[in-house]
Amino acid sequence: MMSSFVFGQKEKDTLSVEKNLETFTGATPKKQKPDPLSKKGQMFVFFGWNRAAFSNSDINFSGNGYNFQLNNVSAHDRPTKFGIVYFDPTWFTVVQYNFRAGYFIKDNLALVLGIDHMKYVMDQNQTVNFKGHISDPTYAGMVQNGQVNLADEKFLTFEHTDGLNYENLGLERYQSLINKKNIDLVWSYGAGIGVMFPKSNVRLFGNERSDRFHVAGMGTDVRTSLNLVFWNHWMARLEGKFGYINMWDIKTTLNNKPDKARQDFVFGQVLAGIGYTFNTKKYN
Repeated sequence: MMSSFVFGQKEKDTLSVEKNLETFTGATPKKQKPDPLSKKGQMFVFFGWNRAAFSNSDINFSGNGYNFQLNNVSAHDRPTKFGIVYFDPTWFTVVQYNFRAGYFIKDNLALVLGIDHMKYVMDQNQTVNFKGHISDPTYAGMVQNGQVNLADEKFLTFEHTDGLNYENLGLERYQSLINKKNIDLVWSYGAGIGVMFPKSNVRLFGNERSDRFHVAGMGTDVRTSLNLVFWNHWMARLEGKFGYINMWDIKTTLNNKPDKARQDFVFGQVLAGIGYTFNTKKYN
């Protein structure tokens, strides 16, 4: 009983001293700040730029008087030459850009809304295998020995340059690697799924170019990133992504005819940029 009494007395005395110290000096006990980019209720926004690579794909075209497939078509991205366009907000859609808005639904687990504005350009200087039929003798005659040469652009030009827009929702888990006073390094990994909303630039058989936004299909991805956070708010982000895109309704004409193309391929993307975190959770 004496031991319990002494322990209780010490605890009471300690609380009394802390209370008196706060009363007479105005000091408050030190409060712990939540780790940036890792606590429930926090948010972040991010803007950056990307480079992308695409696998070869088979592209099927169908419409009035034709139904054919071009096999193993290669393509590349189209980065804008570095300059003021990368920093002028009135021209931001010209470059290959990325946007992210994240909200931590649990400690270390964030729901992330993203827009990946990639650019996909079919390599023009290539000869590809052809399978199917074309009723127009002019363009049917361009097929030689089961192949068609695309170099002169008369048969086809095919791009998603305004762009290959992957609008996605992802779930990302975050893990702190370094936690210092004014700098934090946080690693994340996760996956996403979303719709493809390209503005495809297609000119087939010399027709007027189709150039309009349209929901063309879906995509999915896995991703990982390193996030360097300065002074608990400013963020530099480096992200890698690997995914799959399937577009089964690519518009190839300007009217409401059933003309369309479809293709699927895998892609890889590396992006970097800057962001800002909002520590909305109160101090502990």
